[in-house]
Amino acid sequence: MEFIKKHASRIRFGIASLAWILWVIWLGNYWFLLGLPIIYDIYITKKVNWTFWKKREGKNSTFIEWLDALIYAVIAVTFINIFFFQNYKIPTGSMEKELLIGDHLFVSKLSYGPRTPMTPISFPFAHHTLPLTRFTKSYVEWVQWPYRRLAGLRDIKNNHIVVFNFPEGDTVILEMQNQSYYAIVRQFANELYERDLYTQSELRGTGYYKSEARRFLEQQYNITARPVDKRDNYIKRCIAIPGDTLEITGGEVFINGESADSGLENLQFQHIVRTDGTPLNMRSLERLGIYPTDVTRSSSSEYYISINEEKVENLKNFRNITSVTRWENPPGNFSRAVFPHDPAHPWNEDNFGPLVIPAKGATVTIDTNNISLYARIINAYELNDLEIKDGNIYINGEIARSYTFEMNYYFMVGDNRHNSLDSRYWGFVPEDHVVGRPVFIWLSLDSNRSGIRRVRWNRLFSGTG
Repeated sequence: MEFIKKHASRIRFGIASLAWILWVIWLGNYWFLLGLPIIYDIYITKKVNWTFWKKREGKNSTFIEWLDALIYAVIAVTFINIFFFQNYKIPTGSMEKELLIGDHLFVSKLSYGPRTPMTPISFPFAHHTLPLTRFTKSYVEWVQWPYRRLAGLRDIKNNHIVVFNFPEGDTVILEMQNQSYYAIVRQFANELYERDLYTQSELRGTGYYKSEARRFLEQQYNITARPVDKRDNYIKRCIAIPGDTLEITGGEVFINGESADSGLENLQFQHIVRTDGTPLNMRSLERLGIYPTDVTRSSSSEYYISINEEKVENLKNFRNITSVTRWENPPGNFSRAVFPHDPAHPWNEDNFGPLVIPAKGATVTIDTNNISLYARIINAYELNDLEIKDGNIYINGEIARSYTFEMNYYFMVGDNRHNSLDSRYWGFVPEDHVVGRPVFIWLSLDSNRSGIRRVRWNRLFSGTG
């Protein structure tokens, strides 16, 4: 005991140095070993007062003591959030009933390996917008570090639930941050096309209508660009990994020719519920976990409700319900909102593909028939100059007939299949957008209830799928 007291400073220095060296090895940047002299000075020589805001000797004021504790807390929590875990709150019902609105998740960054900071200078604990402001950025962009991921505990596998940065979040309309800028452009461009078609005006190319849509939006709204790590966080199920062949038929997902939905008990689909003319009893629905926000009434005797198979059987037992039928967008019914937004691939949310998920190092043949599948990968995610001119594809100024992928890509879909903005609408998720894997729910609050009844006690500290 006497030995420990006598050499306490050197023991603390040894522990701190070992932890620092292990962290540097994990980080893989050995320039940080230059921090060892600073650690030596902090614990042994004490020549420099690294905590310059407080006195080394004598009593500090209460304010300084609180300031010191706050600084250490901010540094510690920031370090933990970057390299180990962070909190994530479920904002939408796209993963119901596996995950519910109001669930607070412990998201592990160690699972797939944490990313080193890509936008390192930012306001603590703010994602992309400063607190108490509407549009002010919480970060500066004049320092940008390249994407790099440290070693993790595992790779992403099929059916893992994954938190990631929204791929289409690179451009954002600040007045409509919960919507995809590109989806708004496509919708508005389509409206311009339909207007010319209706008025029998001269029809222009797709590029013209998109250009006009962008010009209008720039005049009407505040539009900003965001780096990868400052884009909104989304959470979905990874249904396909690099190299997989994905196909959705009749709403059922097939990976490499085999059904991928069989083990997922909480899958929800939109159902058409018809009654004998009397209204549904909302209290009875709530006892099944179906709330007014889940129900859309289309007529006096018809409702649209997103539910899983178990609730379908429960609803069929209601006396006034005459039928419960799953809604499906039929094959061949082209949806412009669905990726790749190209009539050459007339897909919709229920009938999609086949599509091979790009893998790092894989090479594909590209032409004007399939370039819509890979255009965003080539120019937005892997930062090449892409141009299509006179029937030829130019990448970085040279004619290209093939392309080799620089990153792995994933296909993410929500469990609430007809109420989820996911890869079916905006395409692939690049590996540099992956944040981490949710491990467990540490808090769950039901907005439909009040007081202590808001807490869903049965979900606390439960695992995720």
